[in-house]
This record gives sequence, C-alpha cells and structure tokens, in this order.
Amino acid sequence: MAGGAHAPADFVVVGANHRSSTATLRDLIFVEDGAAHSFLRRLGQRGIGQALVLSTCDRVEIEGVASDRDAARRVVAAELAARARLDPATLEGQLYCLSGASALRHMFGVAASLDSAVVGEPQVLGQLKAAHRLSRDAGTIGNELETALQAAYGAAKRVRSETAIALGPVSIVATAIELAREVHGELEHLTALVVGSGEMGQYLAEEFKRAGLTRLIVTAPNFARAEALARRLDGHFTDFATFASALTNVDVVITNAGLGKYLVTGEMMEHVLRRRRRRPVYLIDLGVPSDVEGAVNRVDDAYLYDLADLERLALAGRVNREAAADAAWRIVDDELAAFERARAERAAAPMLVALRRHFERVREEVLAQGGRVDAGEATRLLINRLLHDPSEVLRALGADVDERGDRALAERLLQRLFRLDAGENSPGDEQFLKEFDREMKK
Repeated sequence: MAGGAHAPADFVVVGANHRSSTATLRDLIFVEDGAAHSFLRRLGQRGIGQALVLSTCDRVEIEGVASDRDAARRVVAAELAARARLDPATLEGQLYCLSGASALRHMFGVAASLDSAVVGEPQVLGQLKAAHRLSRDAGTIGNELETALQAAYGAAKRVRSETAIALGPVSIVATAIELAREVHGELEHLTALVVGSGEMGQYLAEEFKRAGLTRLIVTAPNFARAEALARRLDGHFTDFATFASALTNVDVVITNAGLGKYLVTGEMMEHVLRRRRRRPVYLIDLGVPSDVEGAVNRVDDAYLYDLADLERLALAGRVNREAAADAAWRIVDDELAAFERARAERAAAPMLVALRRHFERVREEVLAQGGRVDAGEATRLLINRLLHDPSEVLRALGADVDERGDRALAERLLQRLFRLDAGENSPGDEQFLKEFDREMKK
C-alpha cells in the first residue's frame, strides 16, 4: 500500500456503526454476501490483502491487516462510496478507523457483543463467523487475521460463560413473548411484521418463531437486507415504501430500523385498528432512535413497548447490565493481553532461531580446532568469539557522540536479555578484559 512499503503490517478496522453513522448511510454501503467476494478482491488489489467485511444493521466494517492506517481508510472509504454511488467526502465524519491495539480491542469487543446497540445480543458472533467463512473462501484470510479472529472467538466464549451479559437479551425476549400471549393468546395463528434488520429484531423474530408464531413478513429500507433476512427467517418480504398497508394484516409489529423518524404514528394506528375492527396490535419498538410515536400507546387496542419497558419488566436494570458489561470488558482485556504476549513471542522466534544458528556456527568453529585446545581453552575461545561482534558494536556506539544514547539503550537491553548485574568489578574481570583485548586484535 502506498506509503507503507517499509512499515510493518498491523491490524486495522475501518467502518461505520450505529454510533458513528446514520442508518441511511449503512443501508447505502451495505455489502451483501453475494457481493463480498468481489469487494474483498478489490481491497486486495489496492493493498489490503487480509480482510473480512462485516455487514449488519448495526455496522458495515472491514477488519483487516495493513501497513498504513490512513491509506487503508482512504481505500475502504473509496470502495464503500463507489458501492453507494456517493462522493467519498460524504462518508467523512461517519467512518471510524482504528489500528494496532485499538483495532484488536474493537474486534474482540464486537465478537463478544459489547459493541452492539443491545449489549449481549447473540446475533453478531454468528454474523462475524459467517463473514469469516466468506473471506476465507475469497482467499483474504491470512495467518495474522485468522489468529486474531480465533482469539476473539475465545474471548467471546469466556464472556458468555463467565458473565451475565447474555441474560439481558434472553430475559427481554422472554418478557416480549409473554406479553404477546397476554395480548393475543397463543401465537400459532398470528402474523408478525419485522421492520428493519437490526440484530435484536432478528433475534426476537427467531424466538417468536420458536415459540410458535408461523407467519412472518420482513421489510427494510434496503431491499437486499430485507430479502436476506426474510430468507434467514423463512418468511416473506414486502416493499418498504408500502409497508404501512401491511399493518392491517399483522398482529405483532417488531421495529428495529432507527431511521430518525417515526415509521408508525398514532394517527396511522388509529386507521389500522379501524380497518382491523379493533383487533389488537402488539408493537415492540427496538429502534434507536424510536421508530414508533409514543402517541400509539394512547390508541385503544394498540399495545406499545420499547426496549426500556421490556428491560424494566424483565427486572434487568441498567445497573445490572453495565456491571455485566464491565466484567465482560475485563475478560476481553485479559484475553487481548494474552494474545499480544503470544504474538510478541511468535515475532521474536525468527531472531531467536538466527541467534541459536550463530552460536552453533561459532561452537563448531571452536570444536574444529580438535586436539589443539583442551576443554578450558575451548570454552574460553567460545566465549570470546561470541562476544566479539557485540563488543565491537558497543565500542563503536560509545566512540560516536551522536550514538551514545543508542549504546545506553543497547546496554539496558543486554541487561534485560541476560539478566546481568552491572555492579562492582570482580577480581577476575581485569584479567578477562586483557585476554579479551588480545583476542579482539587477532
């Protein structure tokens, strides 16, 4: 990549999520599964050879490995803008770009569902693994990215098994289903409409189907998202422009669009209920910001609950959720530190192999002298020869005023590497230095 020919490659994340961007922009830059292969290939041609693209309602982001963070941001912004037929400048202020340790922590947090609109929702880990498989098929998963993703999955598993982070969404869904039964009775003959493709909405729809609901309709501003979600949920999809007319025929409405405007108003629901002859409608508003006007609750036979209502009824308060999230982040940071240690050890391995090879070569040269030296002389020669090159470099660094800081740094590094005690000289040190000087002059 331009500007990074001599820079070491590192992890990078570039994307737009529910905090940085509008839902409208994320719909425009959404990369559906069928387009992922060609999208990743174009990134590879422009210098991002290791990458996956994670496209969900909450985020469209590229996780990868690159040598130049700023260049990676420009490439991703250009490719996403081209998909949406926008000027890349339109994306400015709505994209985030992370690199190094920050990118890794973000990747681990996404896998553990700590970066989702609803913390703890279970959808994103499956979506990340699906994106991983697509990228592997496209040939854009190298060793660095593969190792990081596997470590992120391990962190996510610990978070779900060692904290209560997953209990919030589970209890919220159970409460939502129980309320549906209170409004409608059994679910077998009901029809539900899912508006938007957010992770929590998908999860809720899946659980409604498991609880007995048989008919499900999906709509979303992005046709490709709606079609993919309907296929995943074994339901039907309808045109977003005319979804209001579908309200007459549905008993449960799950909104998760967050477009910044009301999709369902009190006046709209009054008309719908008259056409339904006052058969009740149960609405669950998961949108952030809200998709359903609060006035709907004042319409007879309309029962509206938002996420805060469901959470309150499930007795899963904000304090408990934040405590679980804090514990989860501690696990993520612990796993991240372990990953970084292992990564540093792997990075040091080639130099350790080269050092051992060098030591072996010197040892063989000393042993090649055969019977000319005894064991004591051989070990003395071995030590002197091993120290020859480092000593010359240290002396050269000390002789050059501009490089004396480098010498101090090298000496500190040697102390750490060999656990040296640079205290007072011992009686044998003077003799050793004289012999060593003679050896250096040979």
